[in-house]
Amino acid sequence: MLSDAKVRAAKPRPKSYKLSDSNRLFLLVTPSGGKLWRYGYTYDGKQKTLSFGAYPQISLSEARMKRDEAANMLSEGHDPNIVKKLKIEATMEAARLTFEKVARQWHDNAKSQWASVHAADVIRSLERDVFPAIGELPIGQLTPPLVLAVLREVEARGSIETAKRIRQRISAVFTYGIGQGIVTHDPAEKLGAVLKPLRKGRQPAITELVPLQRMIVRAEEDYARPVTRLALRLLALTAVRPSELRGAQWAEFDNLNGQEPLWRIPSARMKGDLDRKDELNGDHLVPLTPQALSVLRALWPLTGSGGLLFPSNRHMHRPMSENAIGYLLNRAGYHGHHVPHGFRAAFSTIMNEWAEREGKEHDRKVIDLMLAHVPTGRVEGAYNRAAYMPRRRELALVWSRMLSAGLPDPIILTERPAKEVGQFSRRRLPPPVGDNFRFPTRMPAQK
Repeated sequence: MLSDAKVRAAKPRPKSYKLSDSNRLFLLVTPSGGKLWRYGYTYDGKQKTLSFGAYPQISLSEARMKRDEAANMLSEGHDPNIVKKLKIEATMEAARLTFEKVARQWHDNAKSQWASVHAADVIRSLERDVFPAIGELPIGQLTPPLVLAVLREVEARGSIETAKRIRQRISAVFTYGIGQGIVTHDPAEKLGAVLKPLRKGRQPAITELVPLQRMIVRAEEDYARPVTRLALRLLALTAVRPSELRGAQWAEFDNLNGQEPLWRIPSARMKGDLDRKDELNGDHLVPLTPQALSVLRALWPLTGSGGLLFPSNRHMHRPMSENAIGYLLNRAGYHGHHVPHGFRAAFSTIMNEWAEREGKEHDRKVIDLMLAHVPTGRVEGAYNRAAYMPRRRELALVWSRMLSAGLPDPIILTERPAKEVGQFSRRRLPPPVGDNFRFPTRMPAQK
């Protein structure tokens, strides 16, 4: 039998030679001085050799352990060389199954049960916040600390709710991987308990008219790109959900040159389950006021050549970031005081107070309808979303006049410089439309 001293003392010779240990383990010493562990065995009547590695990287004791493992495989009828190759292939295959690859498989499998807007939002959140950090890592090697580090990065920018949604999506990827036999556990499963808690109650909102106007003025003075400032103004005027505004397409707007301009938000882009999204005549109708049309006229030279009203700063075919308006409000000093979704609360509070003083009998119901709220006890499919349209136009005009009093003309928002780097700030802005401008009869659709 060999000893460590004998192995260390072995010198190279003109030809390779063997130093034998017990049970057919031997050390092959090459003319160049290499010392290689080998194991000779017989399988299916054939003489074979299995390599264990080089000394001193593989010590004598480690080589003997590998020999014993190979002998056990032989006793069970397995060829050690084949087992070794299969292990190497399995390891390589596991390395190929990165988190991003499995996540995209999960998304492709699940997206048929989602609305297209939600499906796009899911994959976009992973592309933005997850794939850059852990997308290239083998999914089987991810640990709770690695996943938590990704979520902490999202929390650090103040997106507490987004961090929780992303944890759920990462966990769903692992659940899919477990079902496919790719992984055996979910490192994101228990991380919800260690994420920062959401502040209870409604999202922060300024619900008094004068402070709300003051906030809009301060936010619009920011050096954001004009498209973002115009998005803020249109969001305040229409009180739609931020996600509905971000995905707005020019093709959704009707009769912009007529007496009753209308924004028809498709049911597929509205909040709700698949039944709501598949509902016939389920589009949300937003009557447009002269103040809202002024925003659209100011916006047209900037984005009218594409399908989206508010495209990304760098990709015309993608909606603007879900955080763009929120960051604008934060920079204006309103972090924790008002969020983009807060314009809906402001509209509801201020208009309901106005309705108490000066409104008509059913104005509260009409205001709820303008916010796309379904009355309690009503069935979605039996709900008339086009009801009270004349009164909705009147209330929309009341709101627009109140809110816009003292605010600068939207065209001024396109004349202020932007510090952001992107296609809207790298080049000179197009000239504003003239007083005689008319929107095209056929609006561009998103490609």
